[in-house]
Amino acid sequence: MQRVGRSIHAAFPTRPRHPLRALDVKAMEMAAEDQELRAALFRFVDVTPACTSFEDLARHLTAYLGEVDERPPPIEAAMRMSGTKPGRAALGAAAAAGVRHMAHRFIVGETPGAALRHIRRLWDHGAAVSLDLLGEATVTQPEADRYAARCLDALETLAEAAPRWPERPVLERDSLGSLPRVNVSVKVSALSPLLRPEAPEVGRDDAARRMRPLLLRAKQLGAHLHIDMESVDTLEATMQLVFEVLDEPRLRDGPSTGIVLQAYLRESPEQLEQVIAWAQSARREPPLVVRLVKGAYWDHEVVEARQHGWTPPVFERKSESDRNFELLTRRLLDGWPHVRPAIASHNLRSVAHAVAANRAAGRSDQDLELQVLRGLGDDLAAALADEGMRVRIYCPVGDMVAGMAYLVRRLLENTANESFLSDLQRGVGVEELLAAP
Repeated sequence: MQRVGRSIHAAFPTRPRHPLRALDVKAMEMAAEDQELRAALFRFVDVTPACTSFEDLARHLTAYLGEVDERPPPIEAAMRMSGTKPGRAALGAAAAAGVRHMAHRFIVGETPGAALRHIRRLWDHGAAVSLDLLGEATVTQPEADRYAARCLDALETLAEAAPRWPERPVLERDSLGSLPRVNVSVKVSALSPLLRPEAPEVGRDDAARRMRPLLLRAKQLGAHLHIDMESVDTLEATMQLVFEVLDEPRLRDGPSTGIVLQAYLRESPEQLEQVIAWAQSARREPPLVVRLVKGAYWDHEVVEARQHGWTPPVFERKSESDRNFELLTRRLLDGWPHVRPAIASHNLRSVAHAVAANRAAGRSDQDLELQVLRGLGDDLAAALADEGMRVRIYCPVGDMVAGMAYLVRRLLENTANESFLSDLQRGVGVEELLAAP
């Protein structure tokens, strides 16, 4: 790895430096090879915030591991430790340290202020950031109000710090104009407890009254506000919310705003056509940013569909999602200059395809943004920054309780049997990794 690569690893070390912290790495390696073990460990990660003591943690861990038929030696050793009270305390402490380390691998801090040091280091070494305010769907109005307040705090905290960062022309401009230093991602499902498929307009209006002040403040601060997409249940309401609010007179000329398109959805090509059609008719300045991702809710969508006897709304084979991702990449690039493309993937083939397609369209590399997730795409981000590409790292911020569901999805992604990262770790050849899906 060259200089920038070494520097980014120094900013975000992902290899443990203490024997206890090696537990999470070993667990992830074993989980990648054993579906039963993976399910047990991830159930444990999900329940960790509700545990009240180290003994409580140890009891939950051994209960879940007890359901695994074939347990590797390290797991058997953990089970034996649970036979005594001191052993349970030690096992619980080790498990807590492992889960905490896994969380810190993906979550950069509990608050935006705590994340500033990491964000500045990334900026210094050639990578911009989108700060993701963690928070799953809210169930009460006060919860939604608190989430909106956290989003506002993130905008203002970053806007206060950003002027002191050094100039980075690659990160601050493309051929259409300037790009904000401050970039914050928010979730519509956390801005309203009323999002329901059967009454989308109610949740849409409720979320709009919290999103509107955030957009106006972002406009005042010269910041970018990105609206994340989540489960398919809220997708249509989210898109309509974004279109309606951005069409308001006060918001037609800013701020810089973006949405997400999930390539694992079967209807994503039609959704992208809707987005491009709206962007062409709105002729908004600055243009809408479209972050293209594979999608992080595959298990949820498949399980829910099967429970109801429906056809899953997502592609059920990875190769189908990968092919669709490339199709959407080319269509998204065709939408320039009405939309700004942001390609978010850890798959080297997907990233290389986007770079090649953008160049084939006759545009500069600086007109393409490449995004990765903190903790999963660090090596790729470093390599792309070394090549002078515009890179943005998606950095979650929040407490352990709010981040648990997110963390489990990231762990599932990192240990999926068919994932690019898993294939890379197993030593699959470059020619096979780069083969067309």
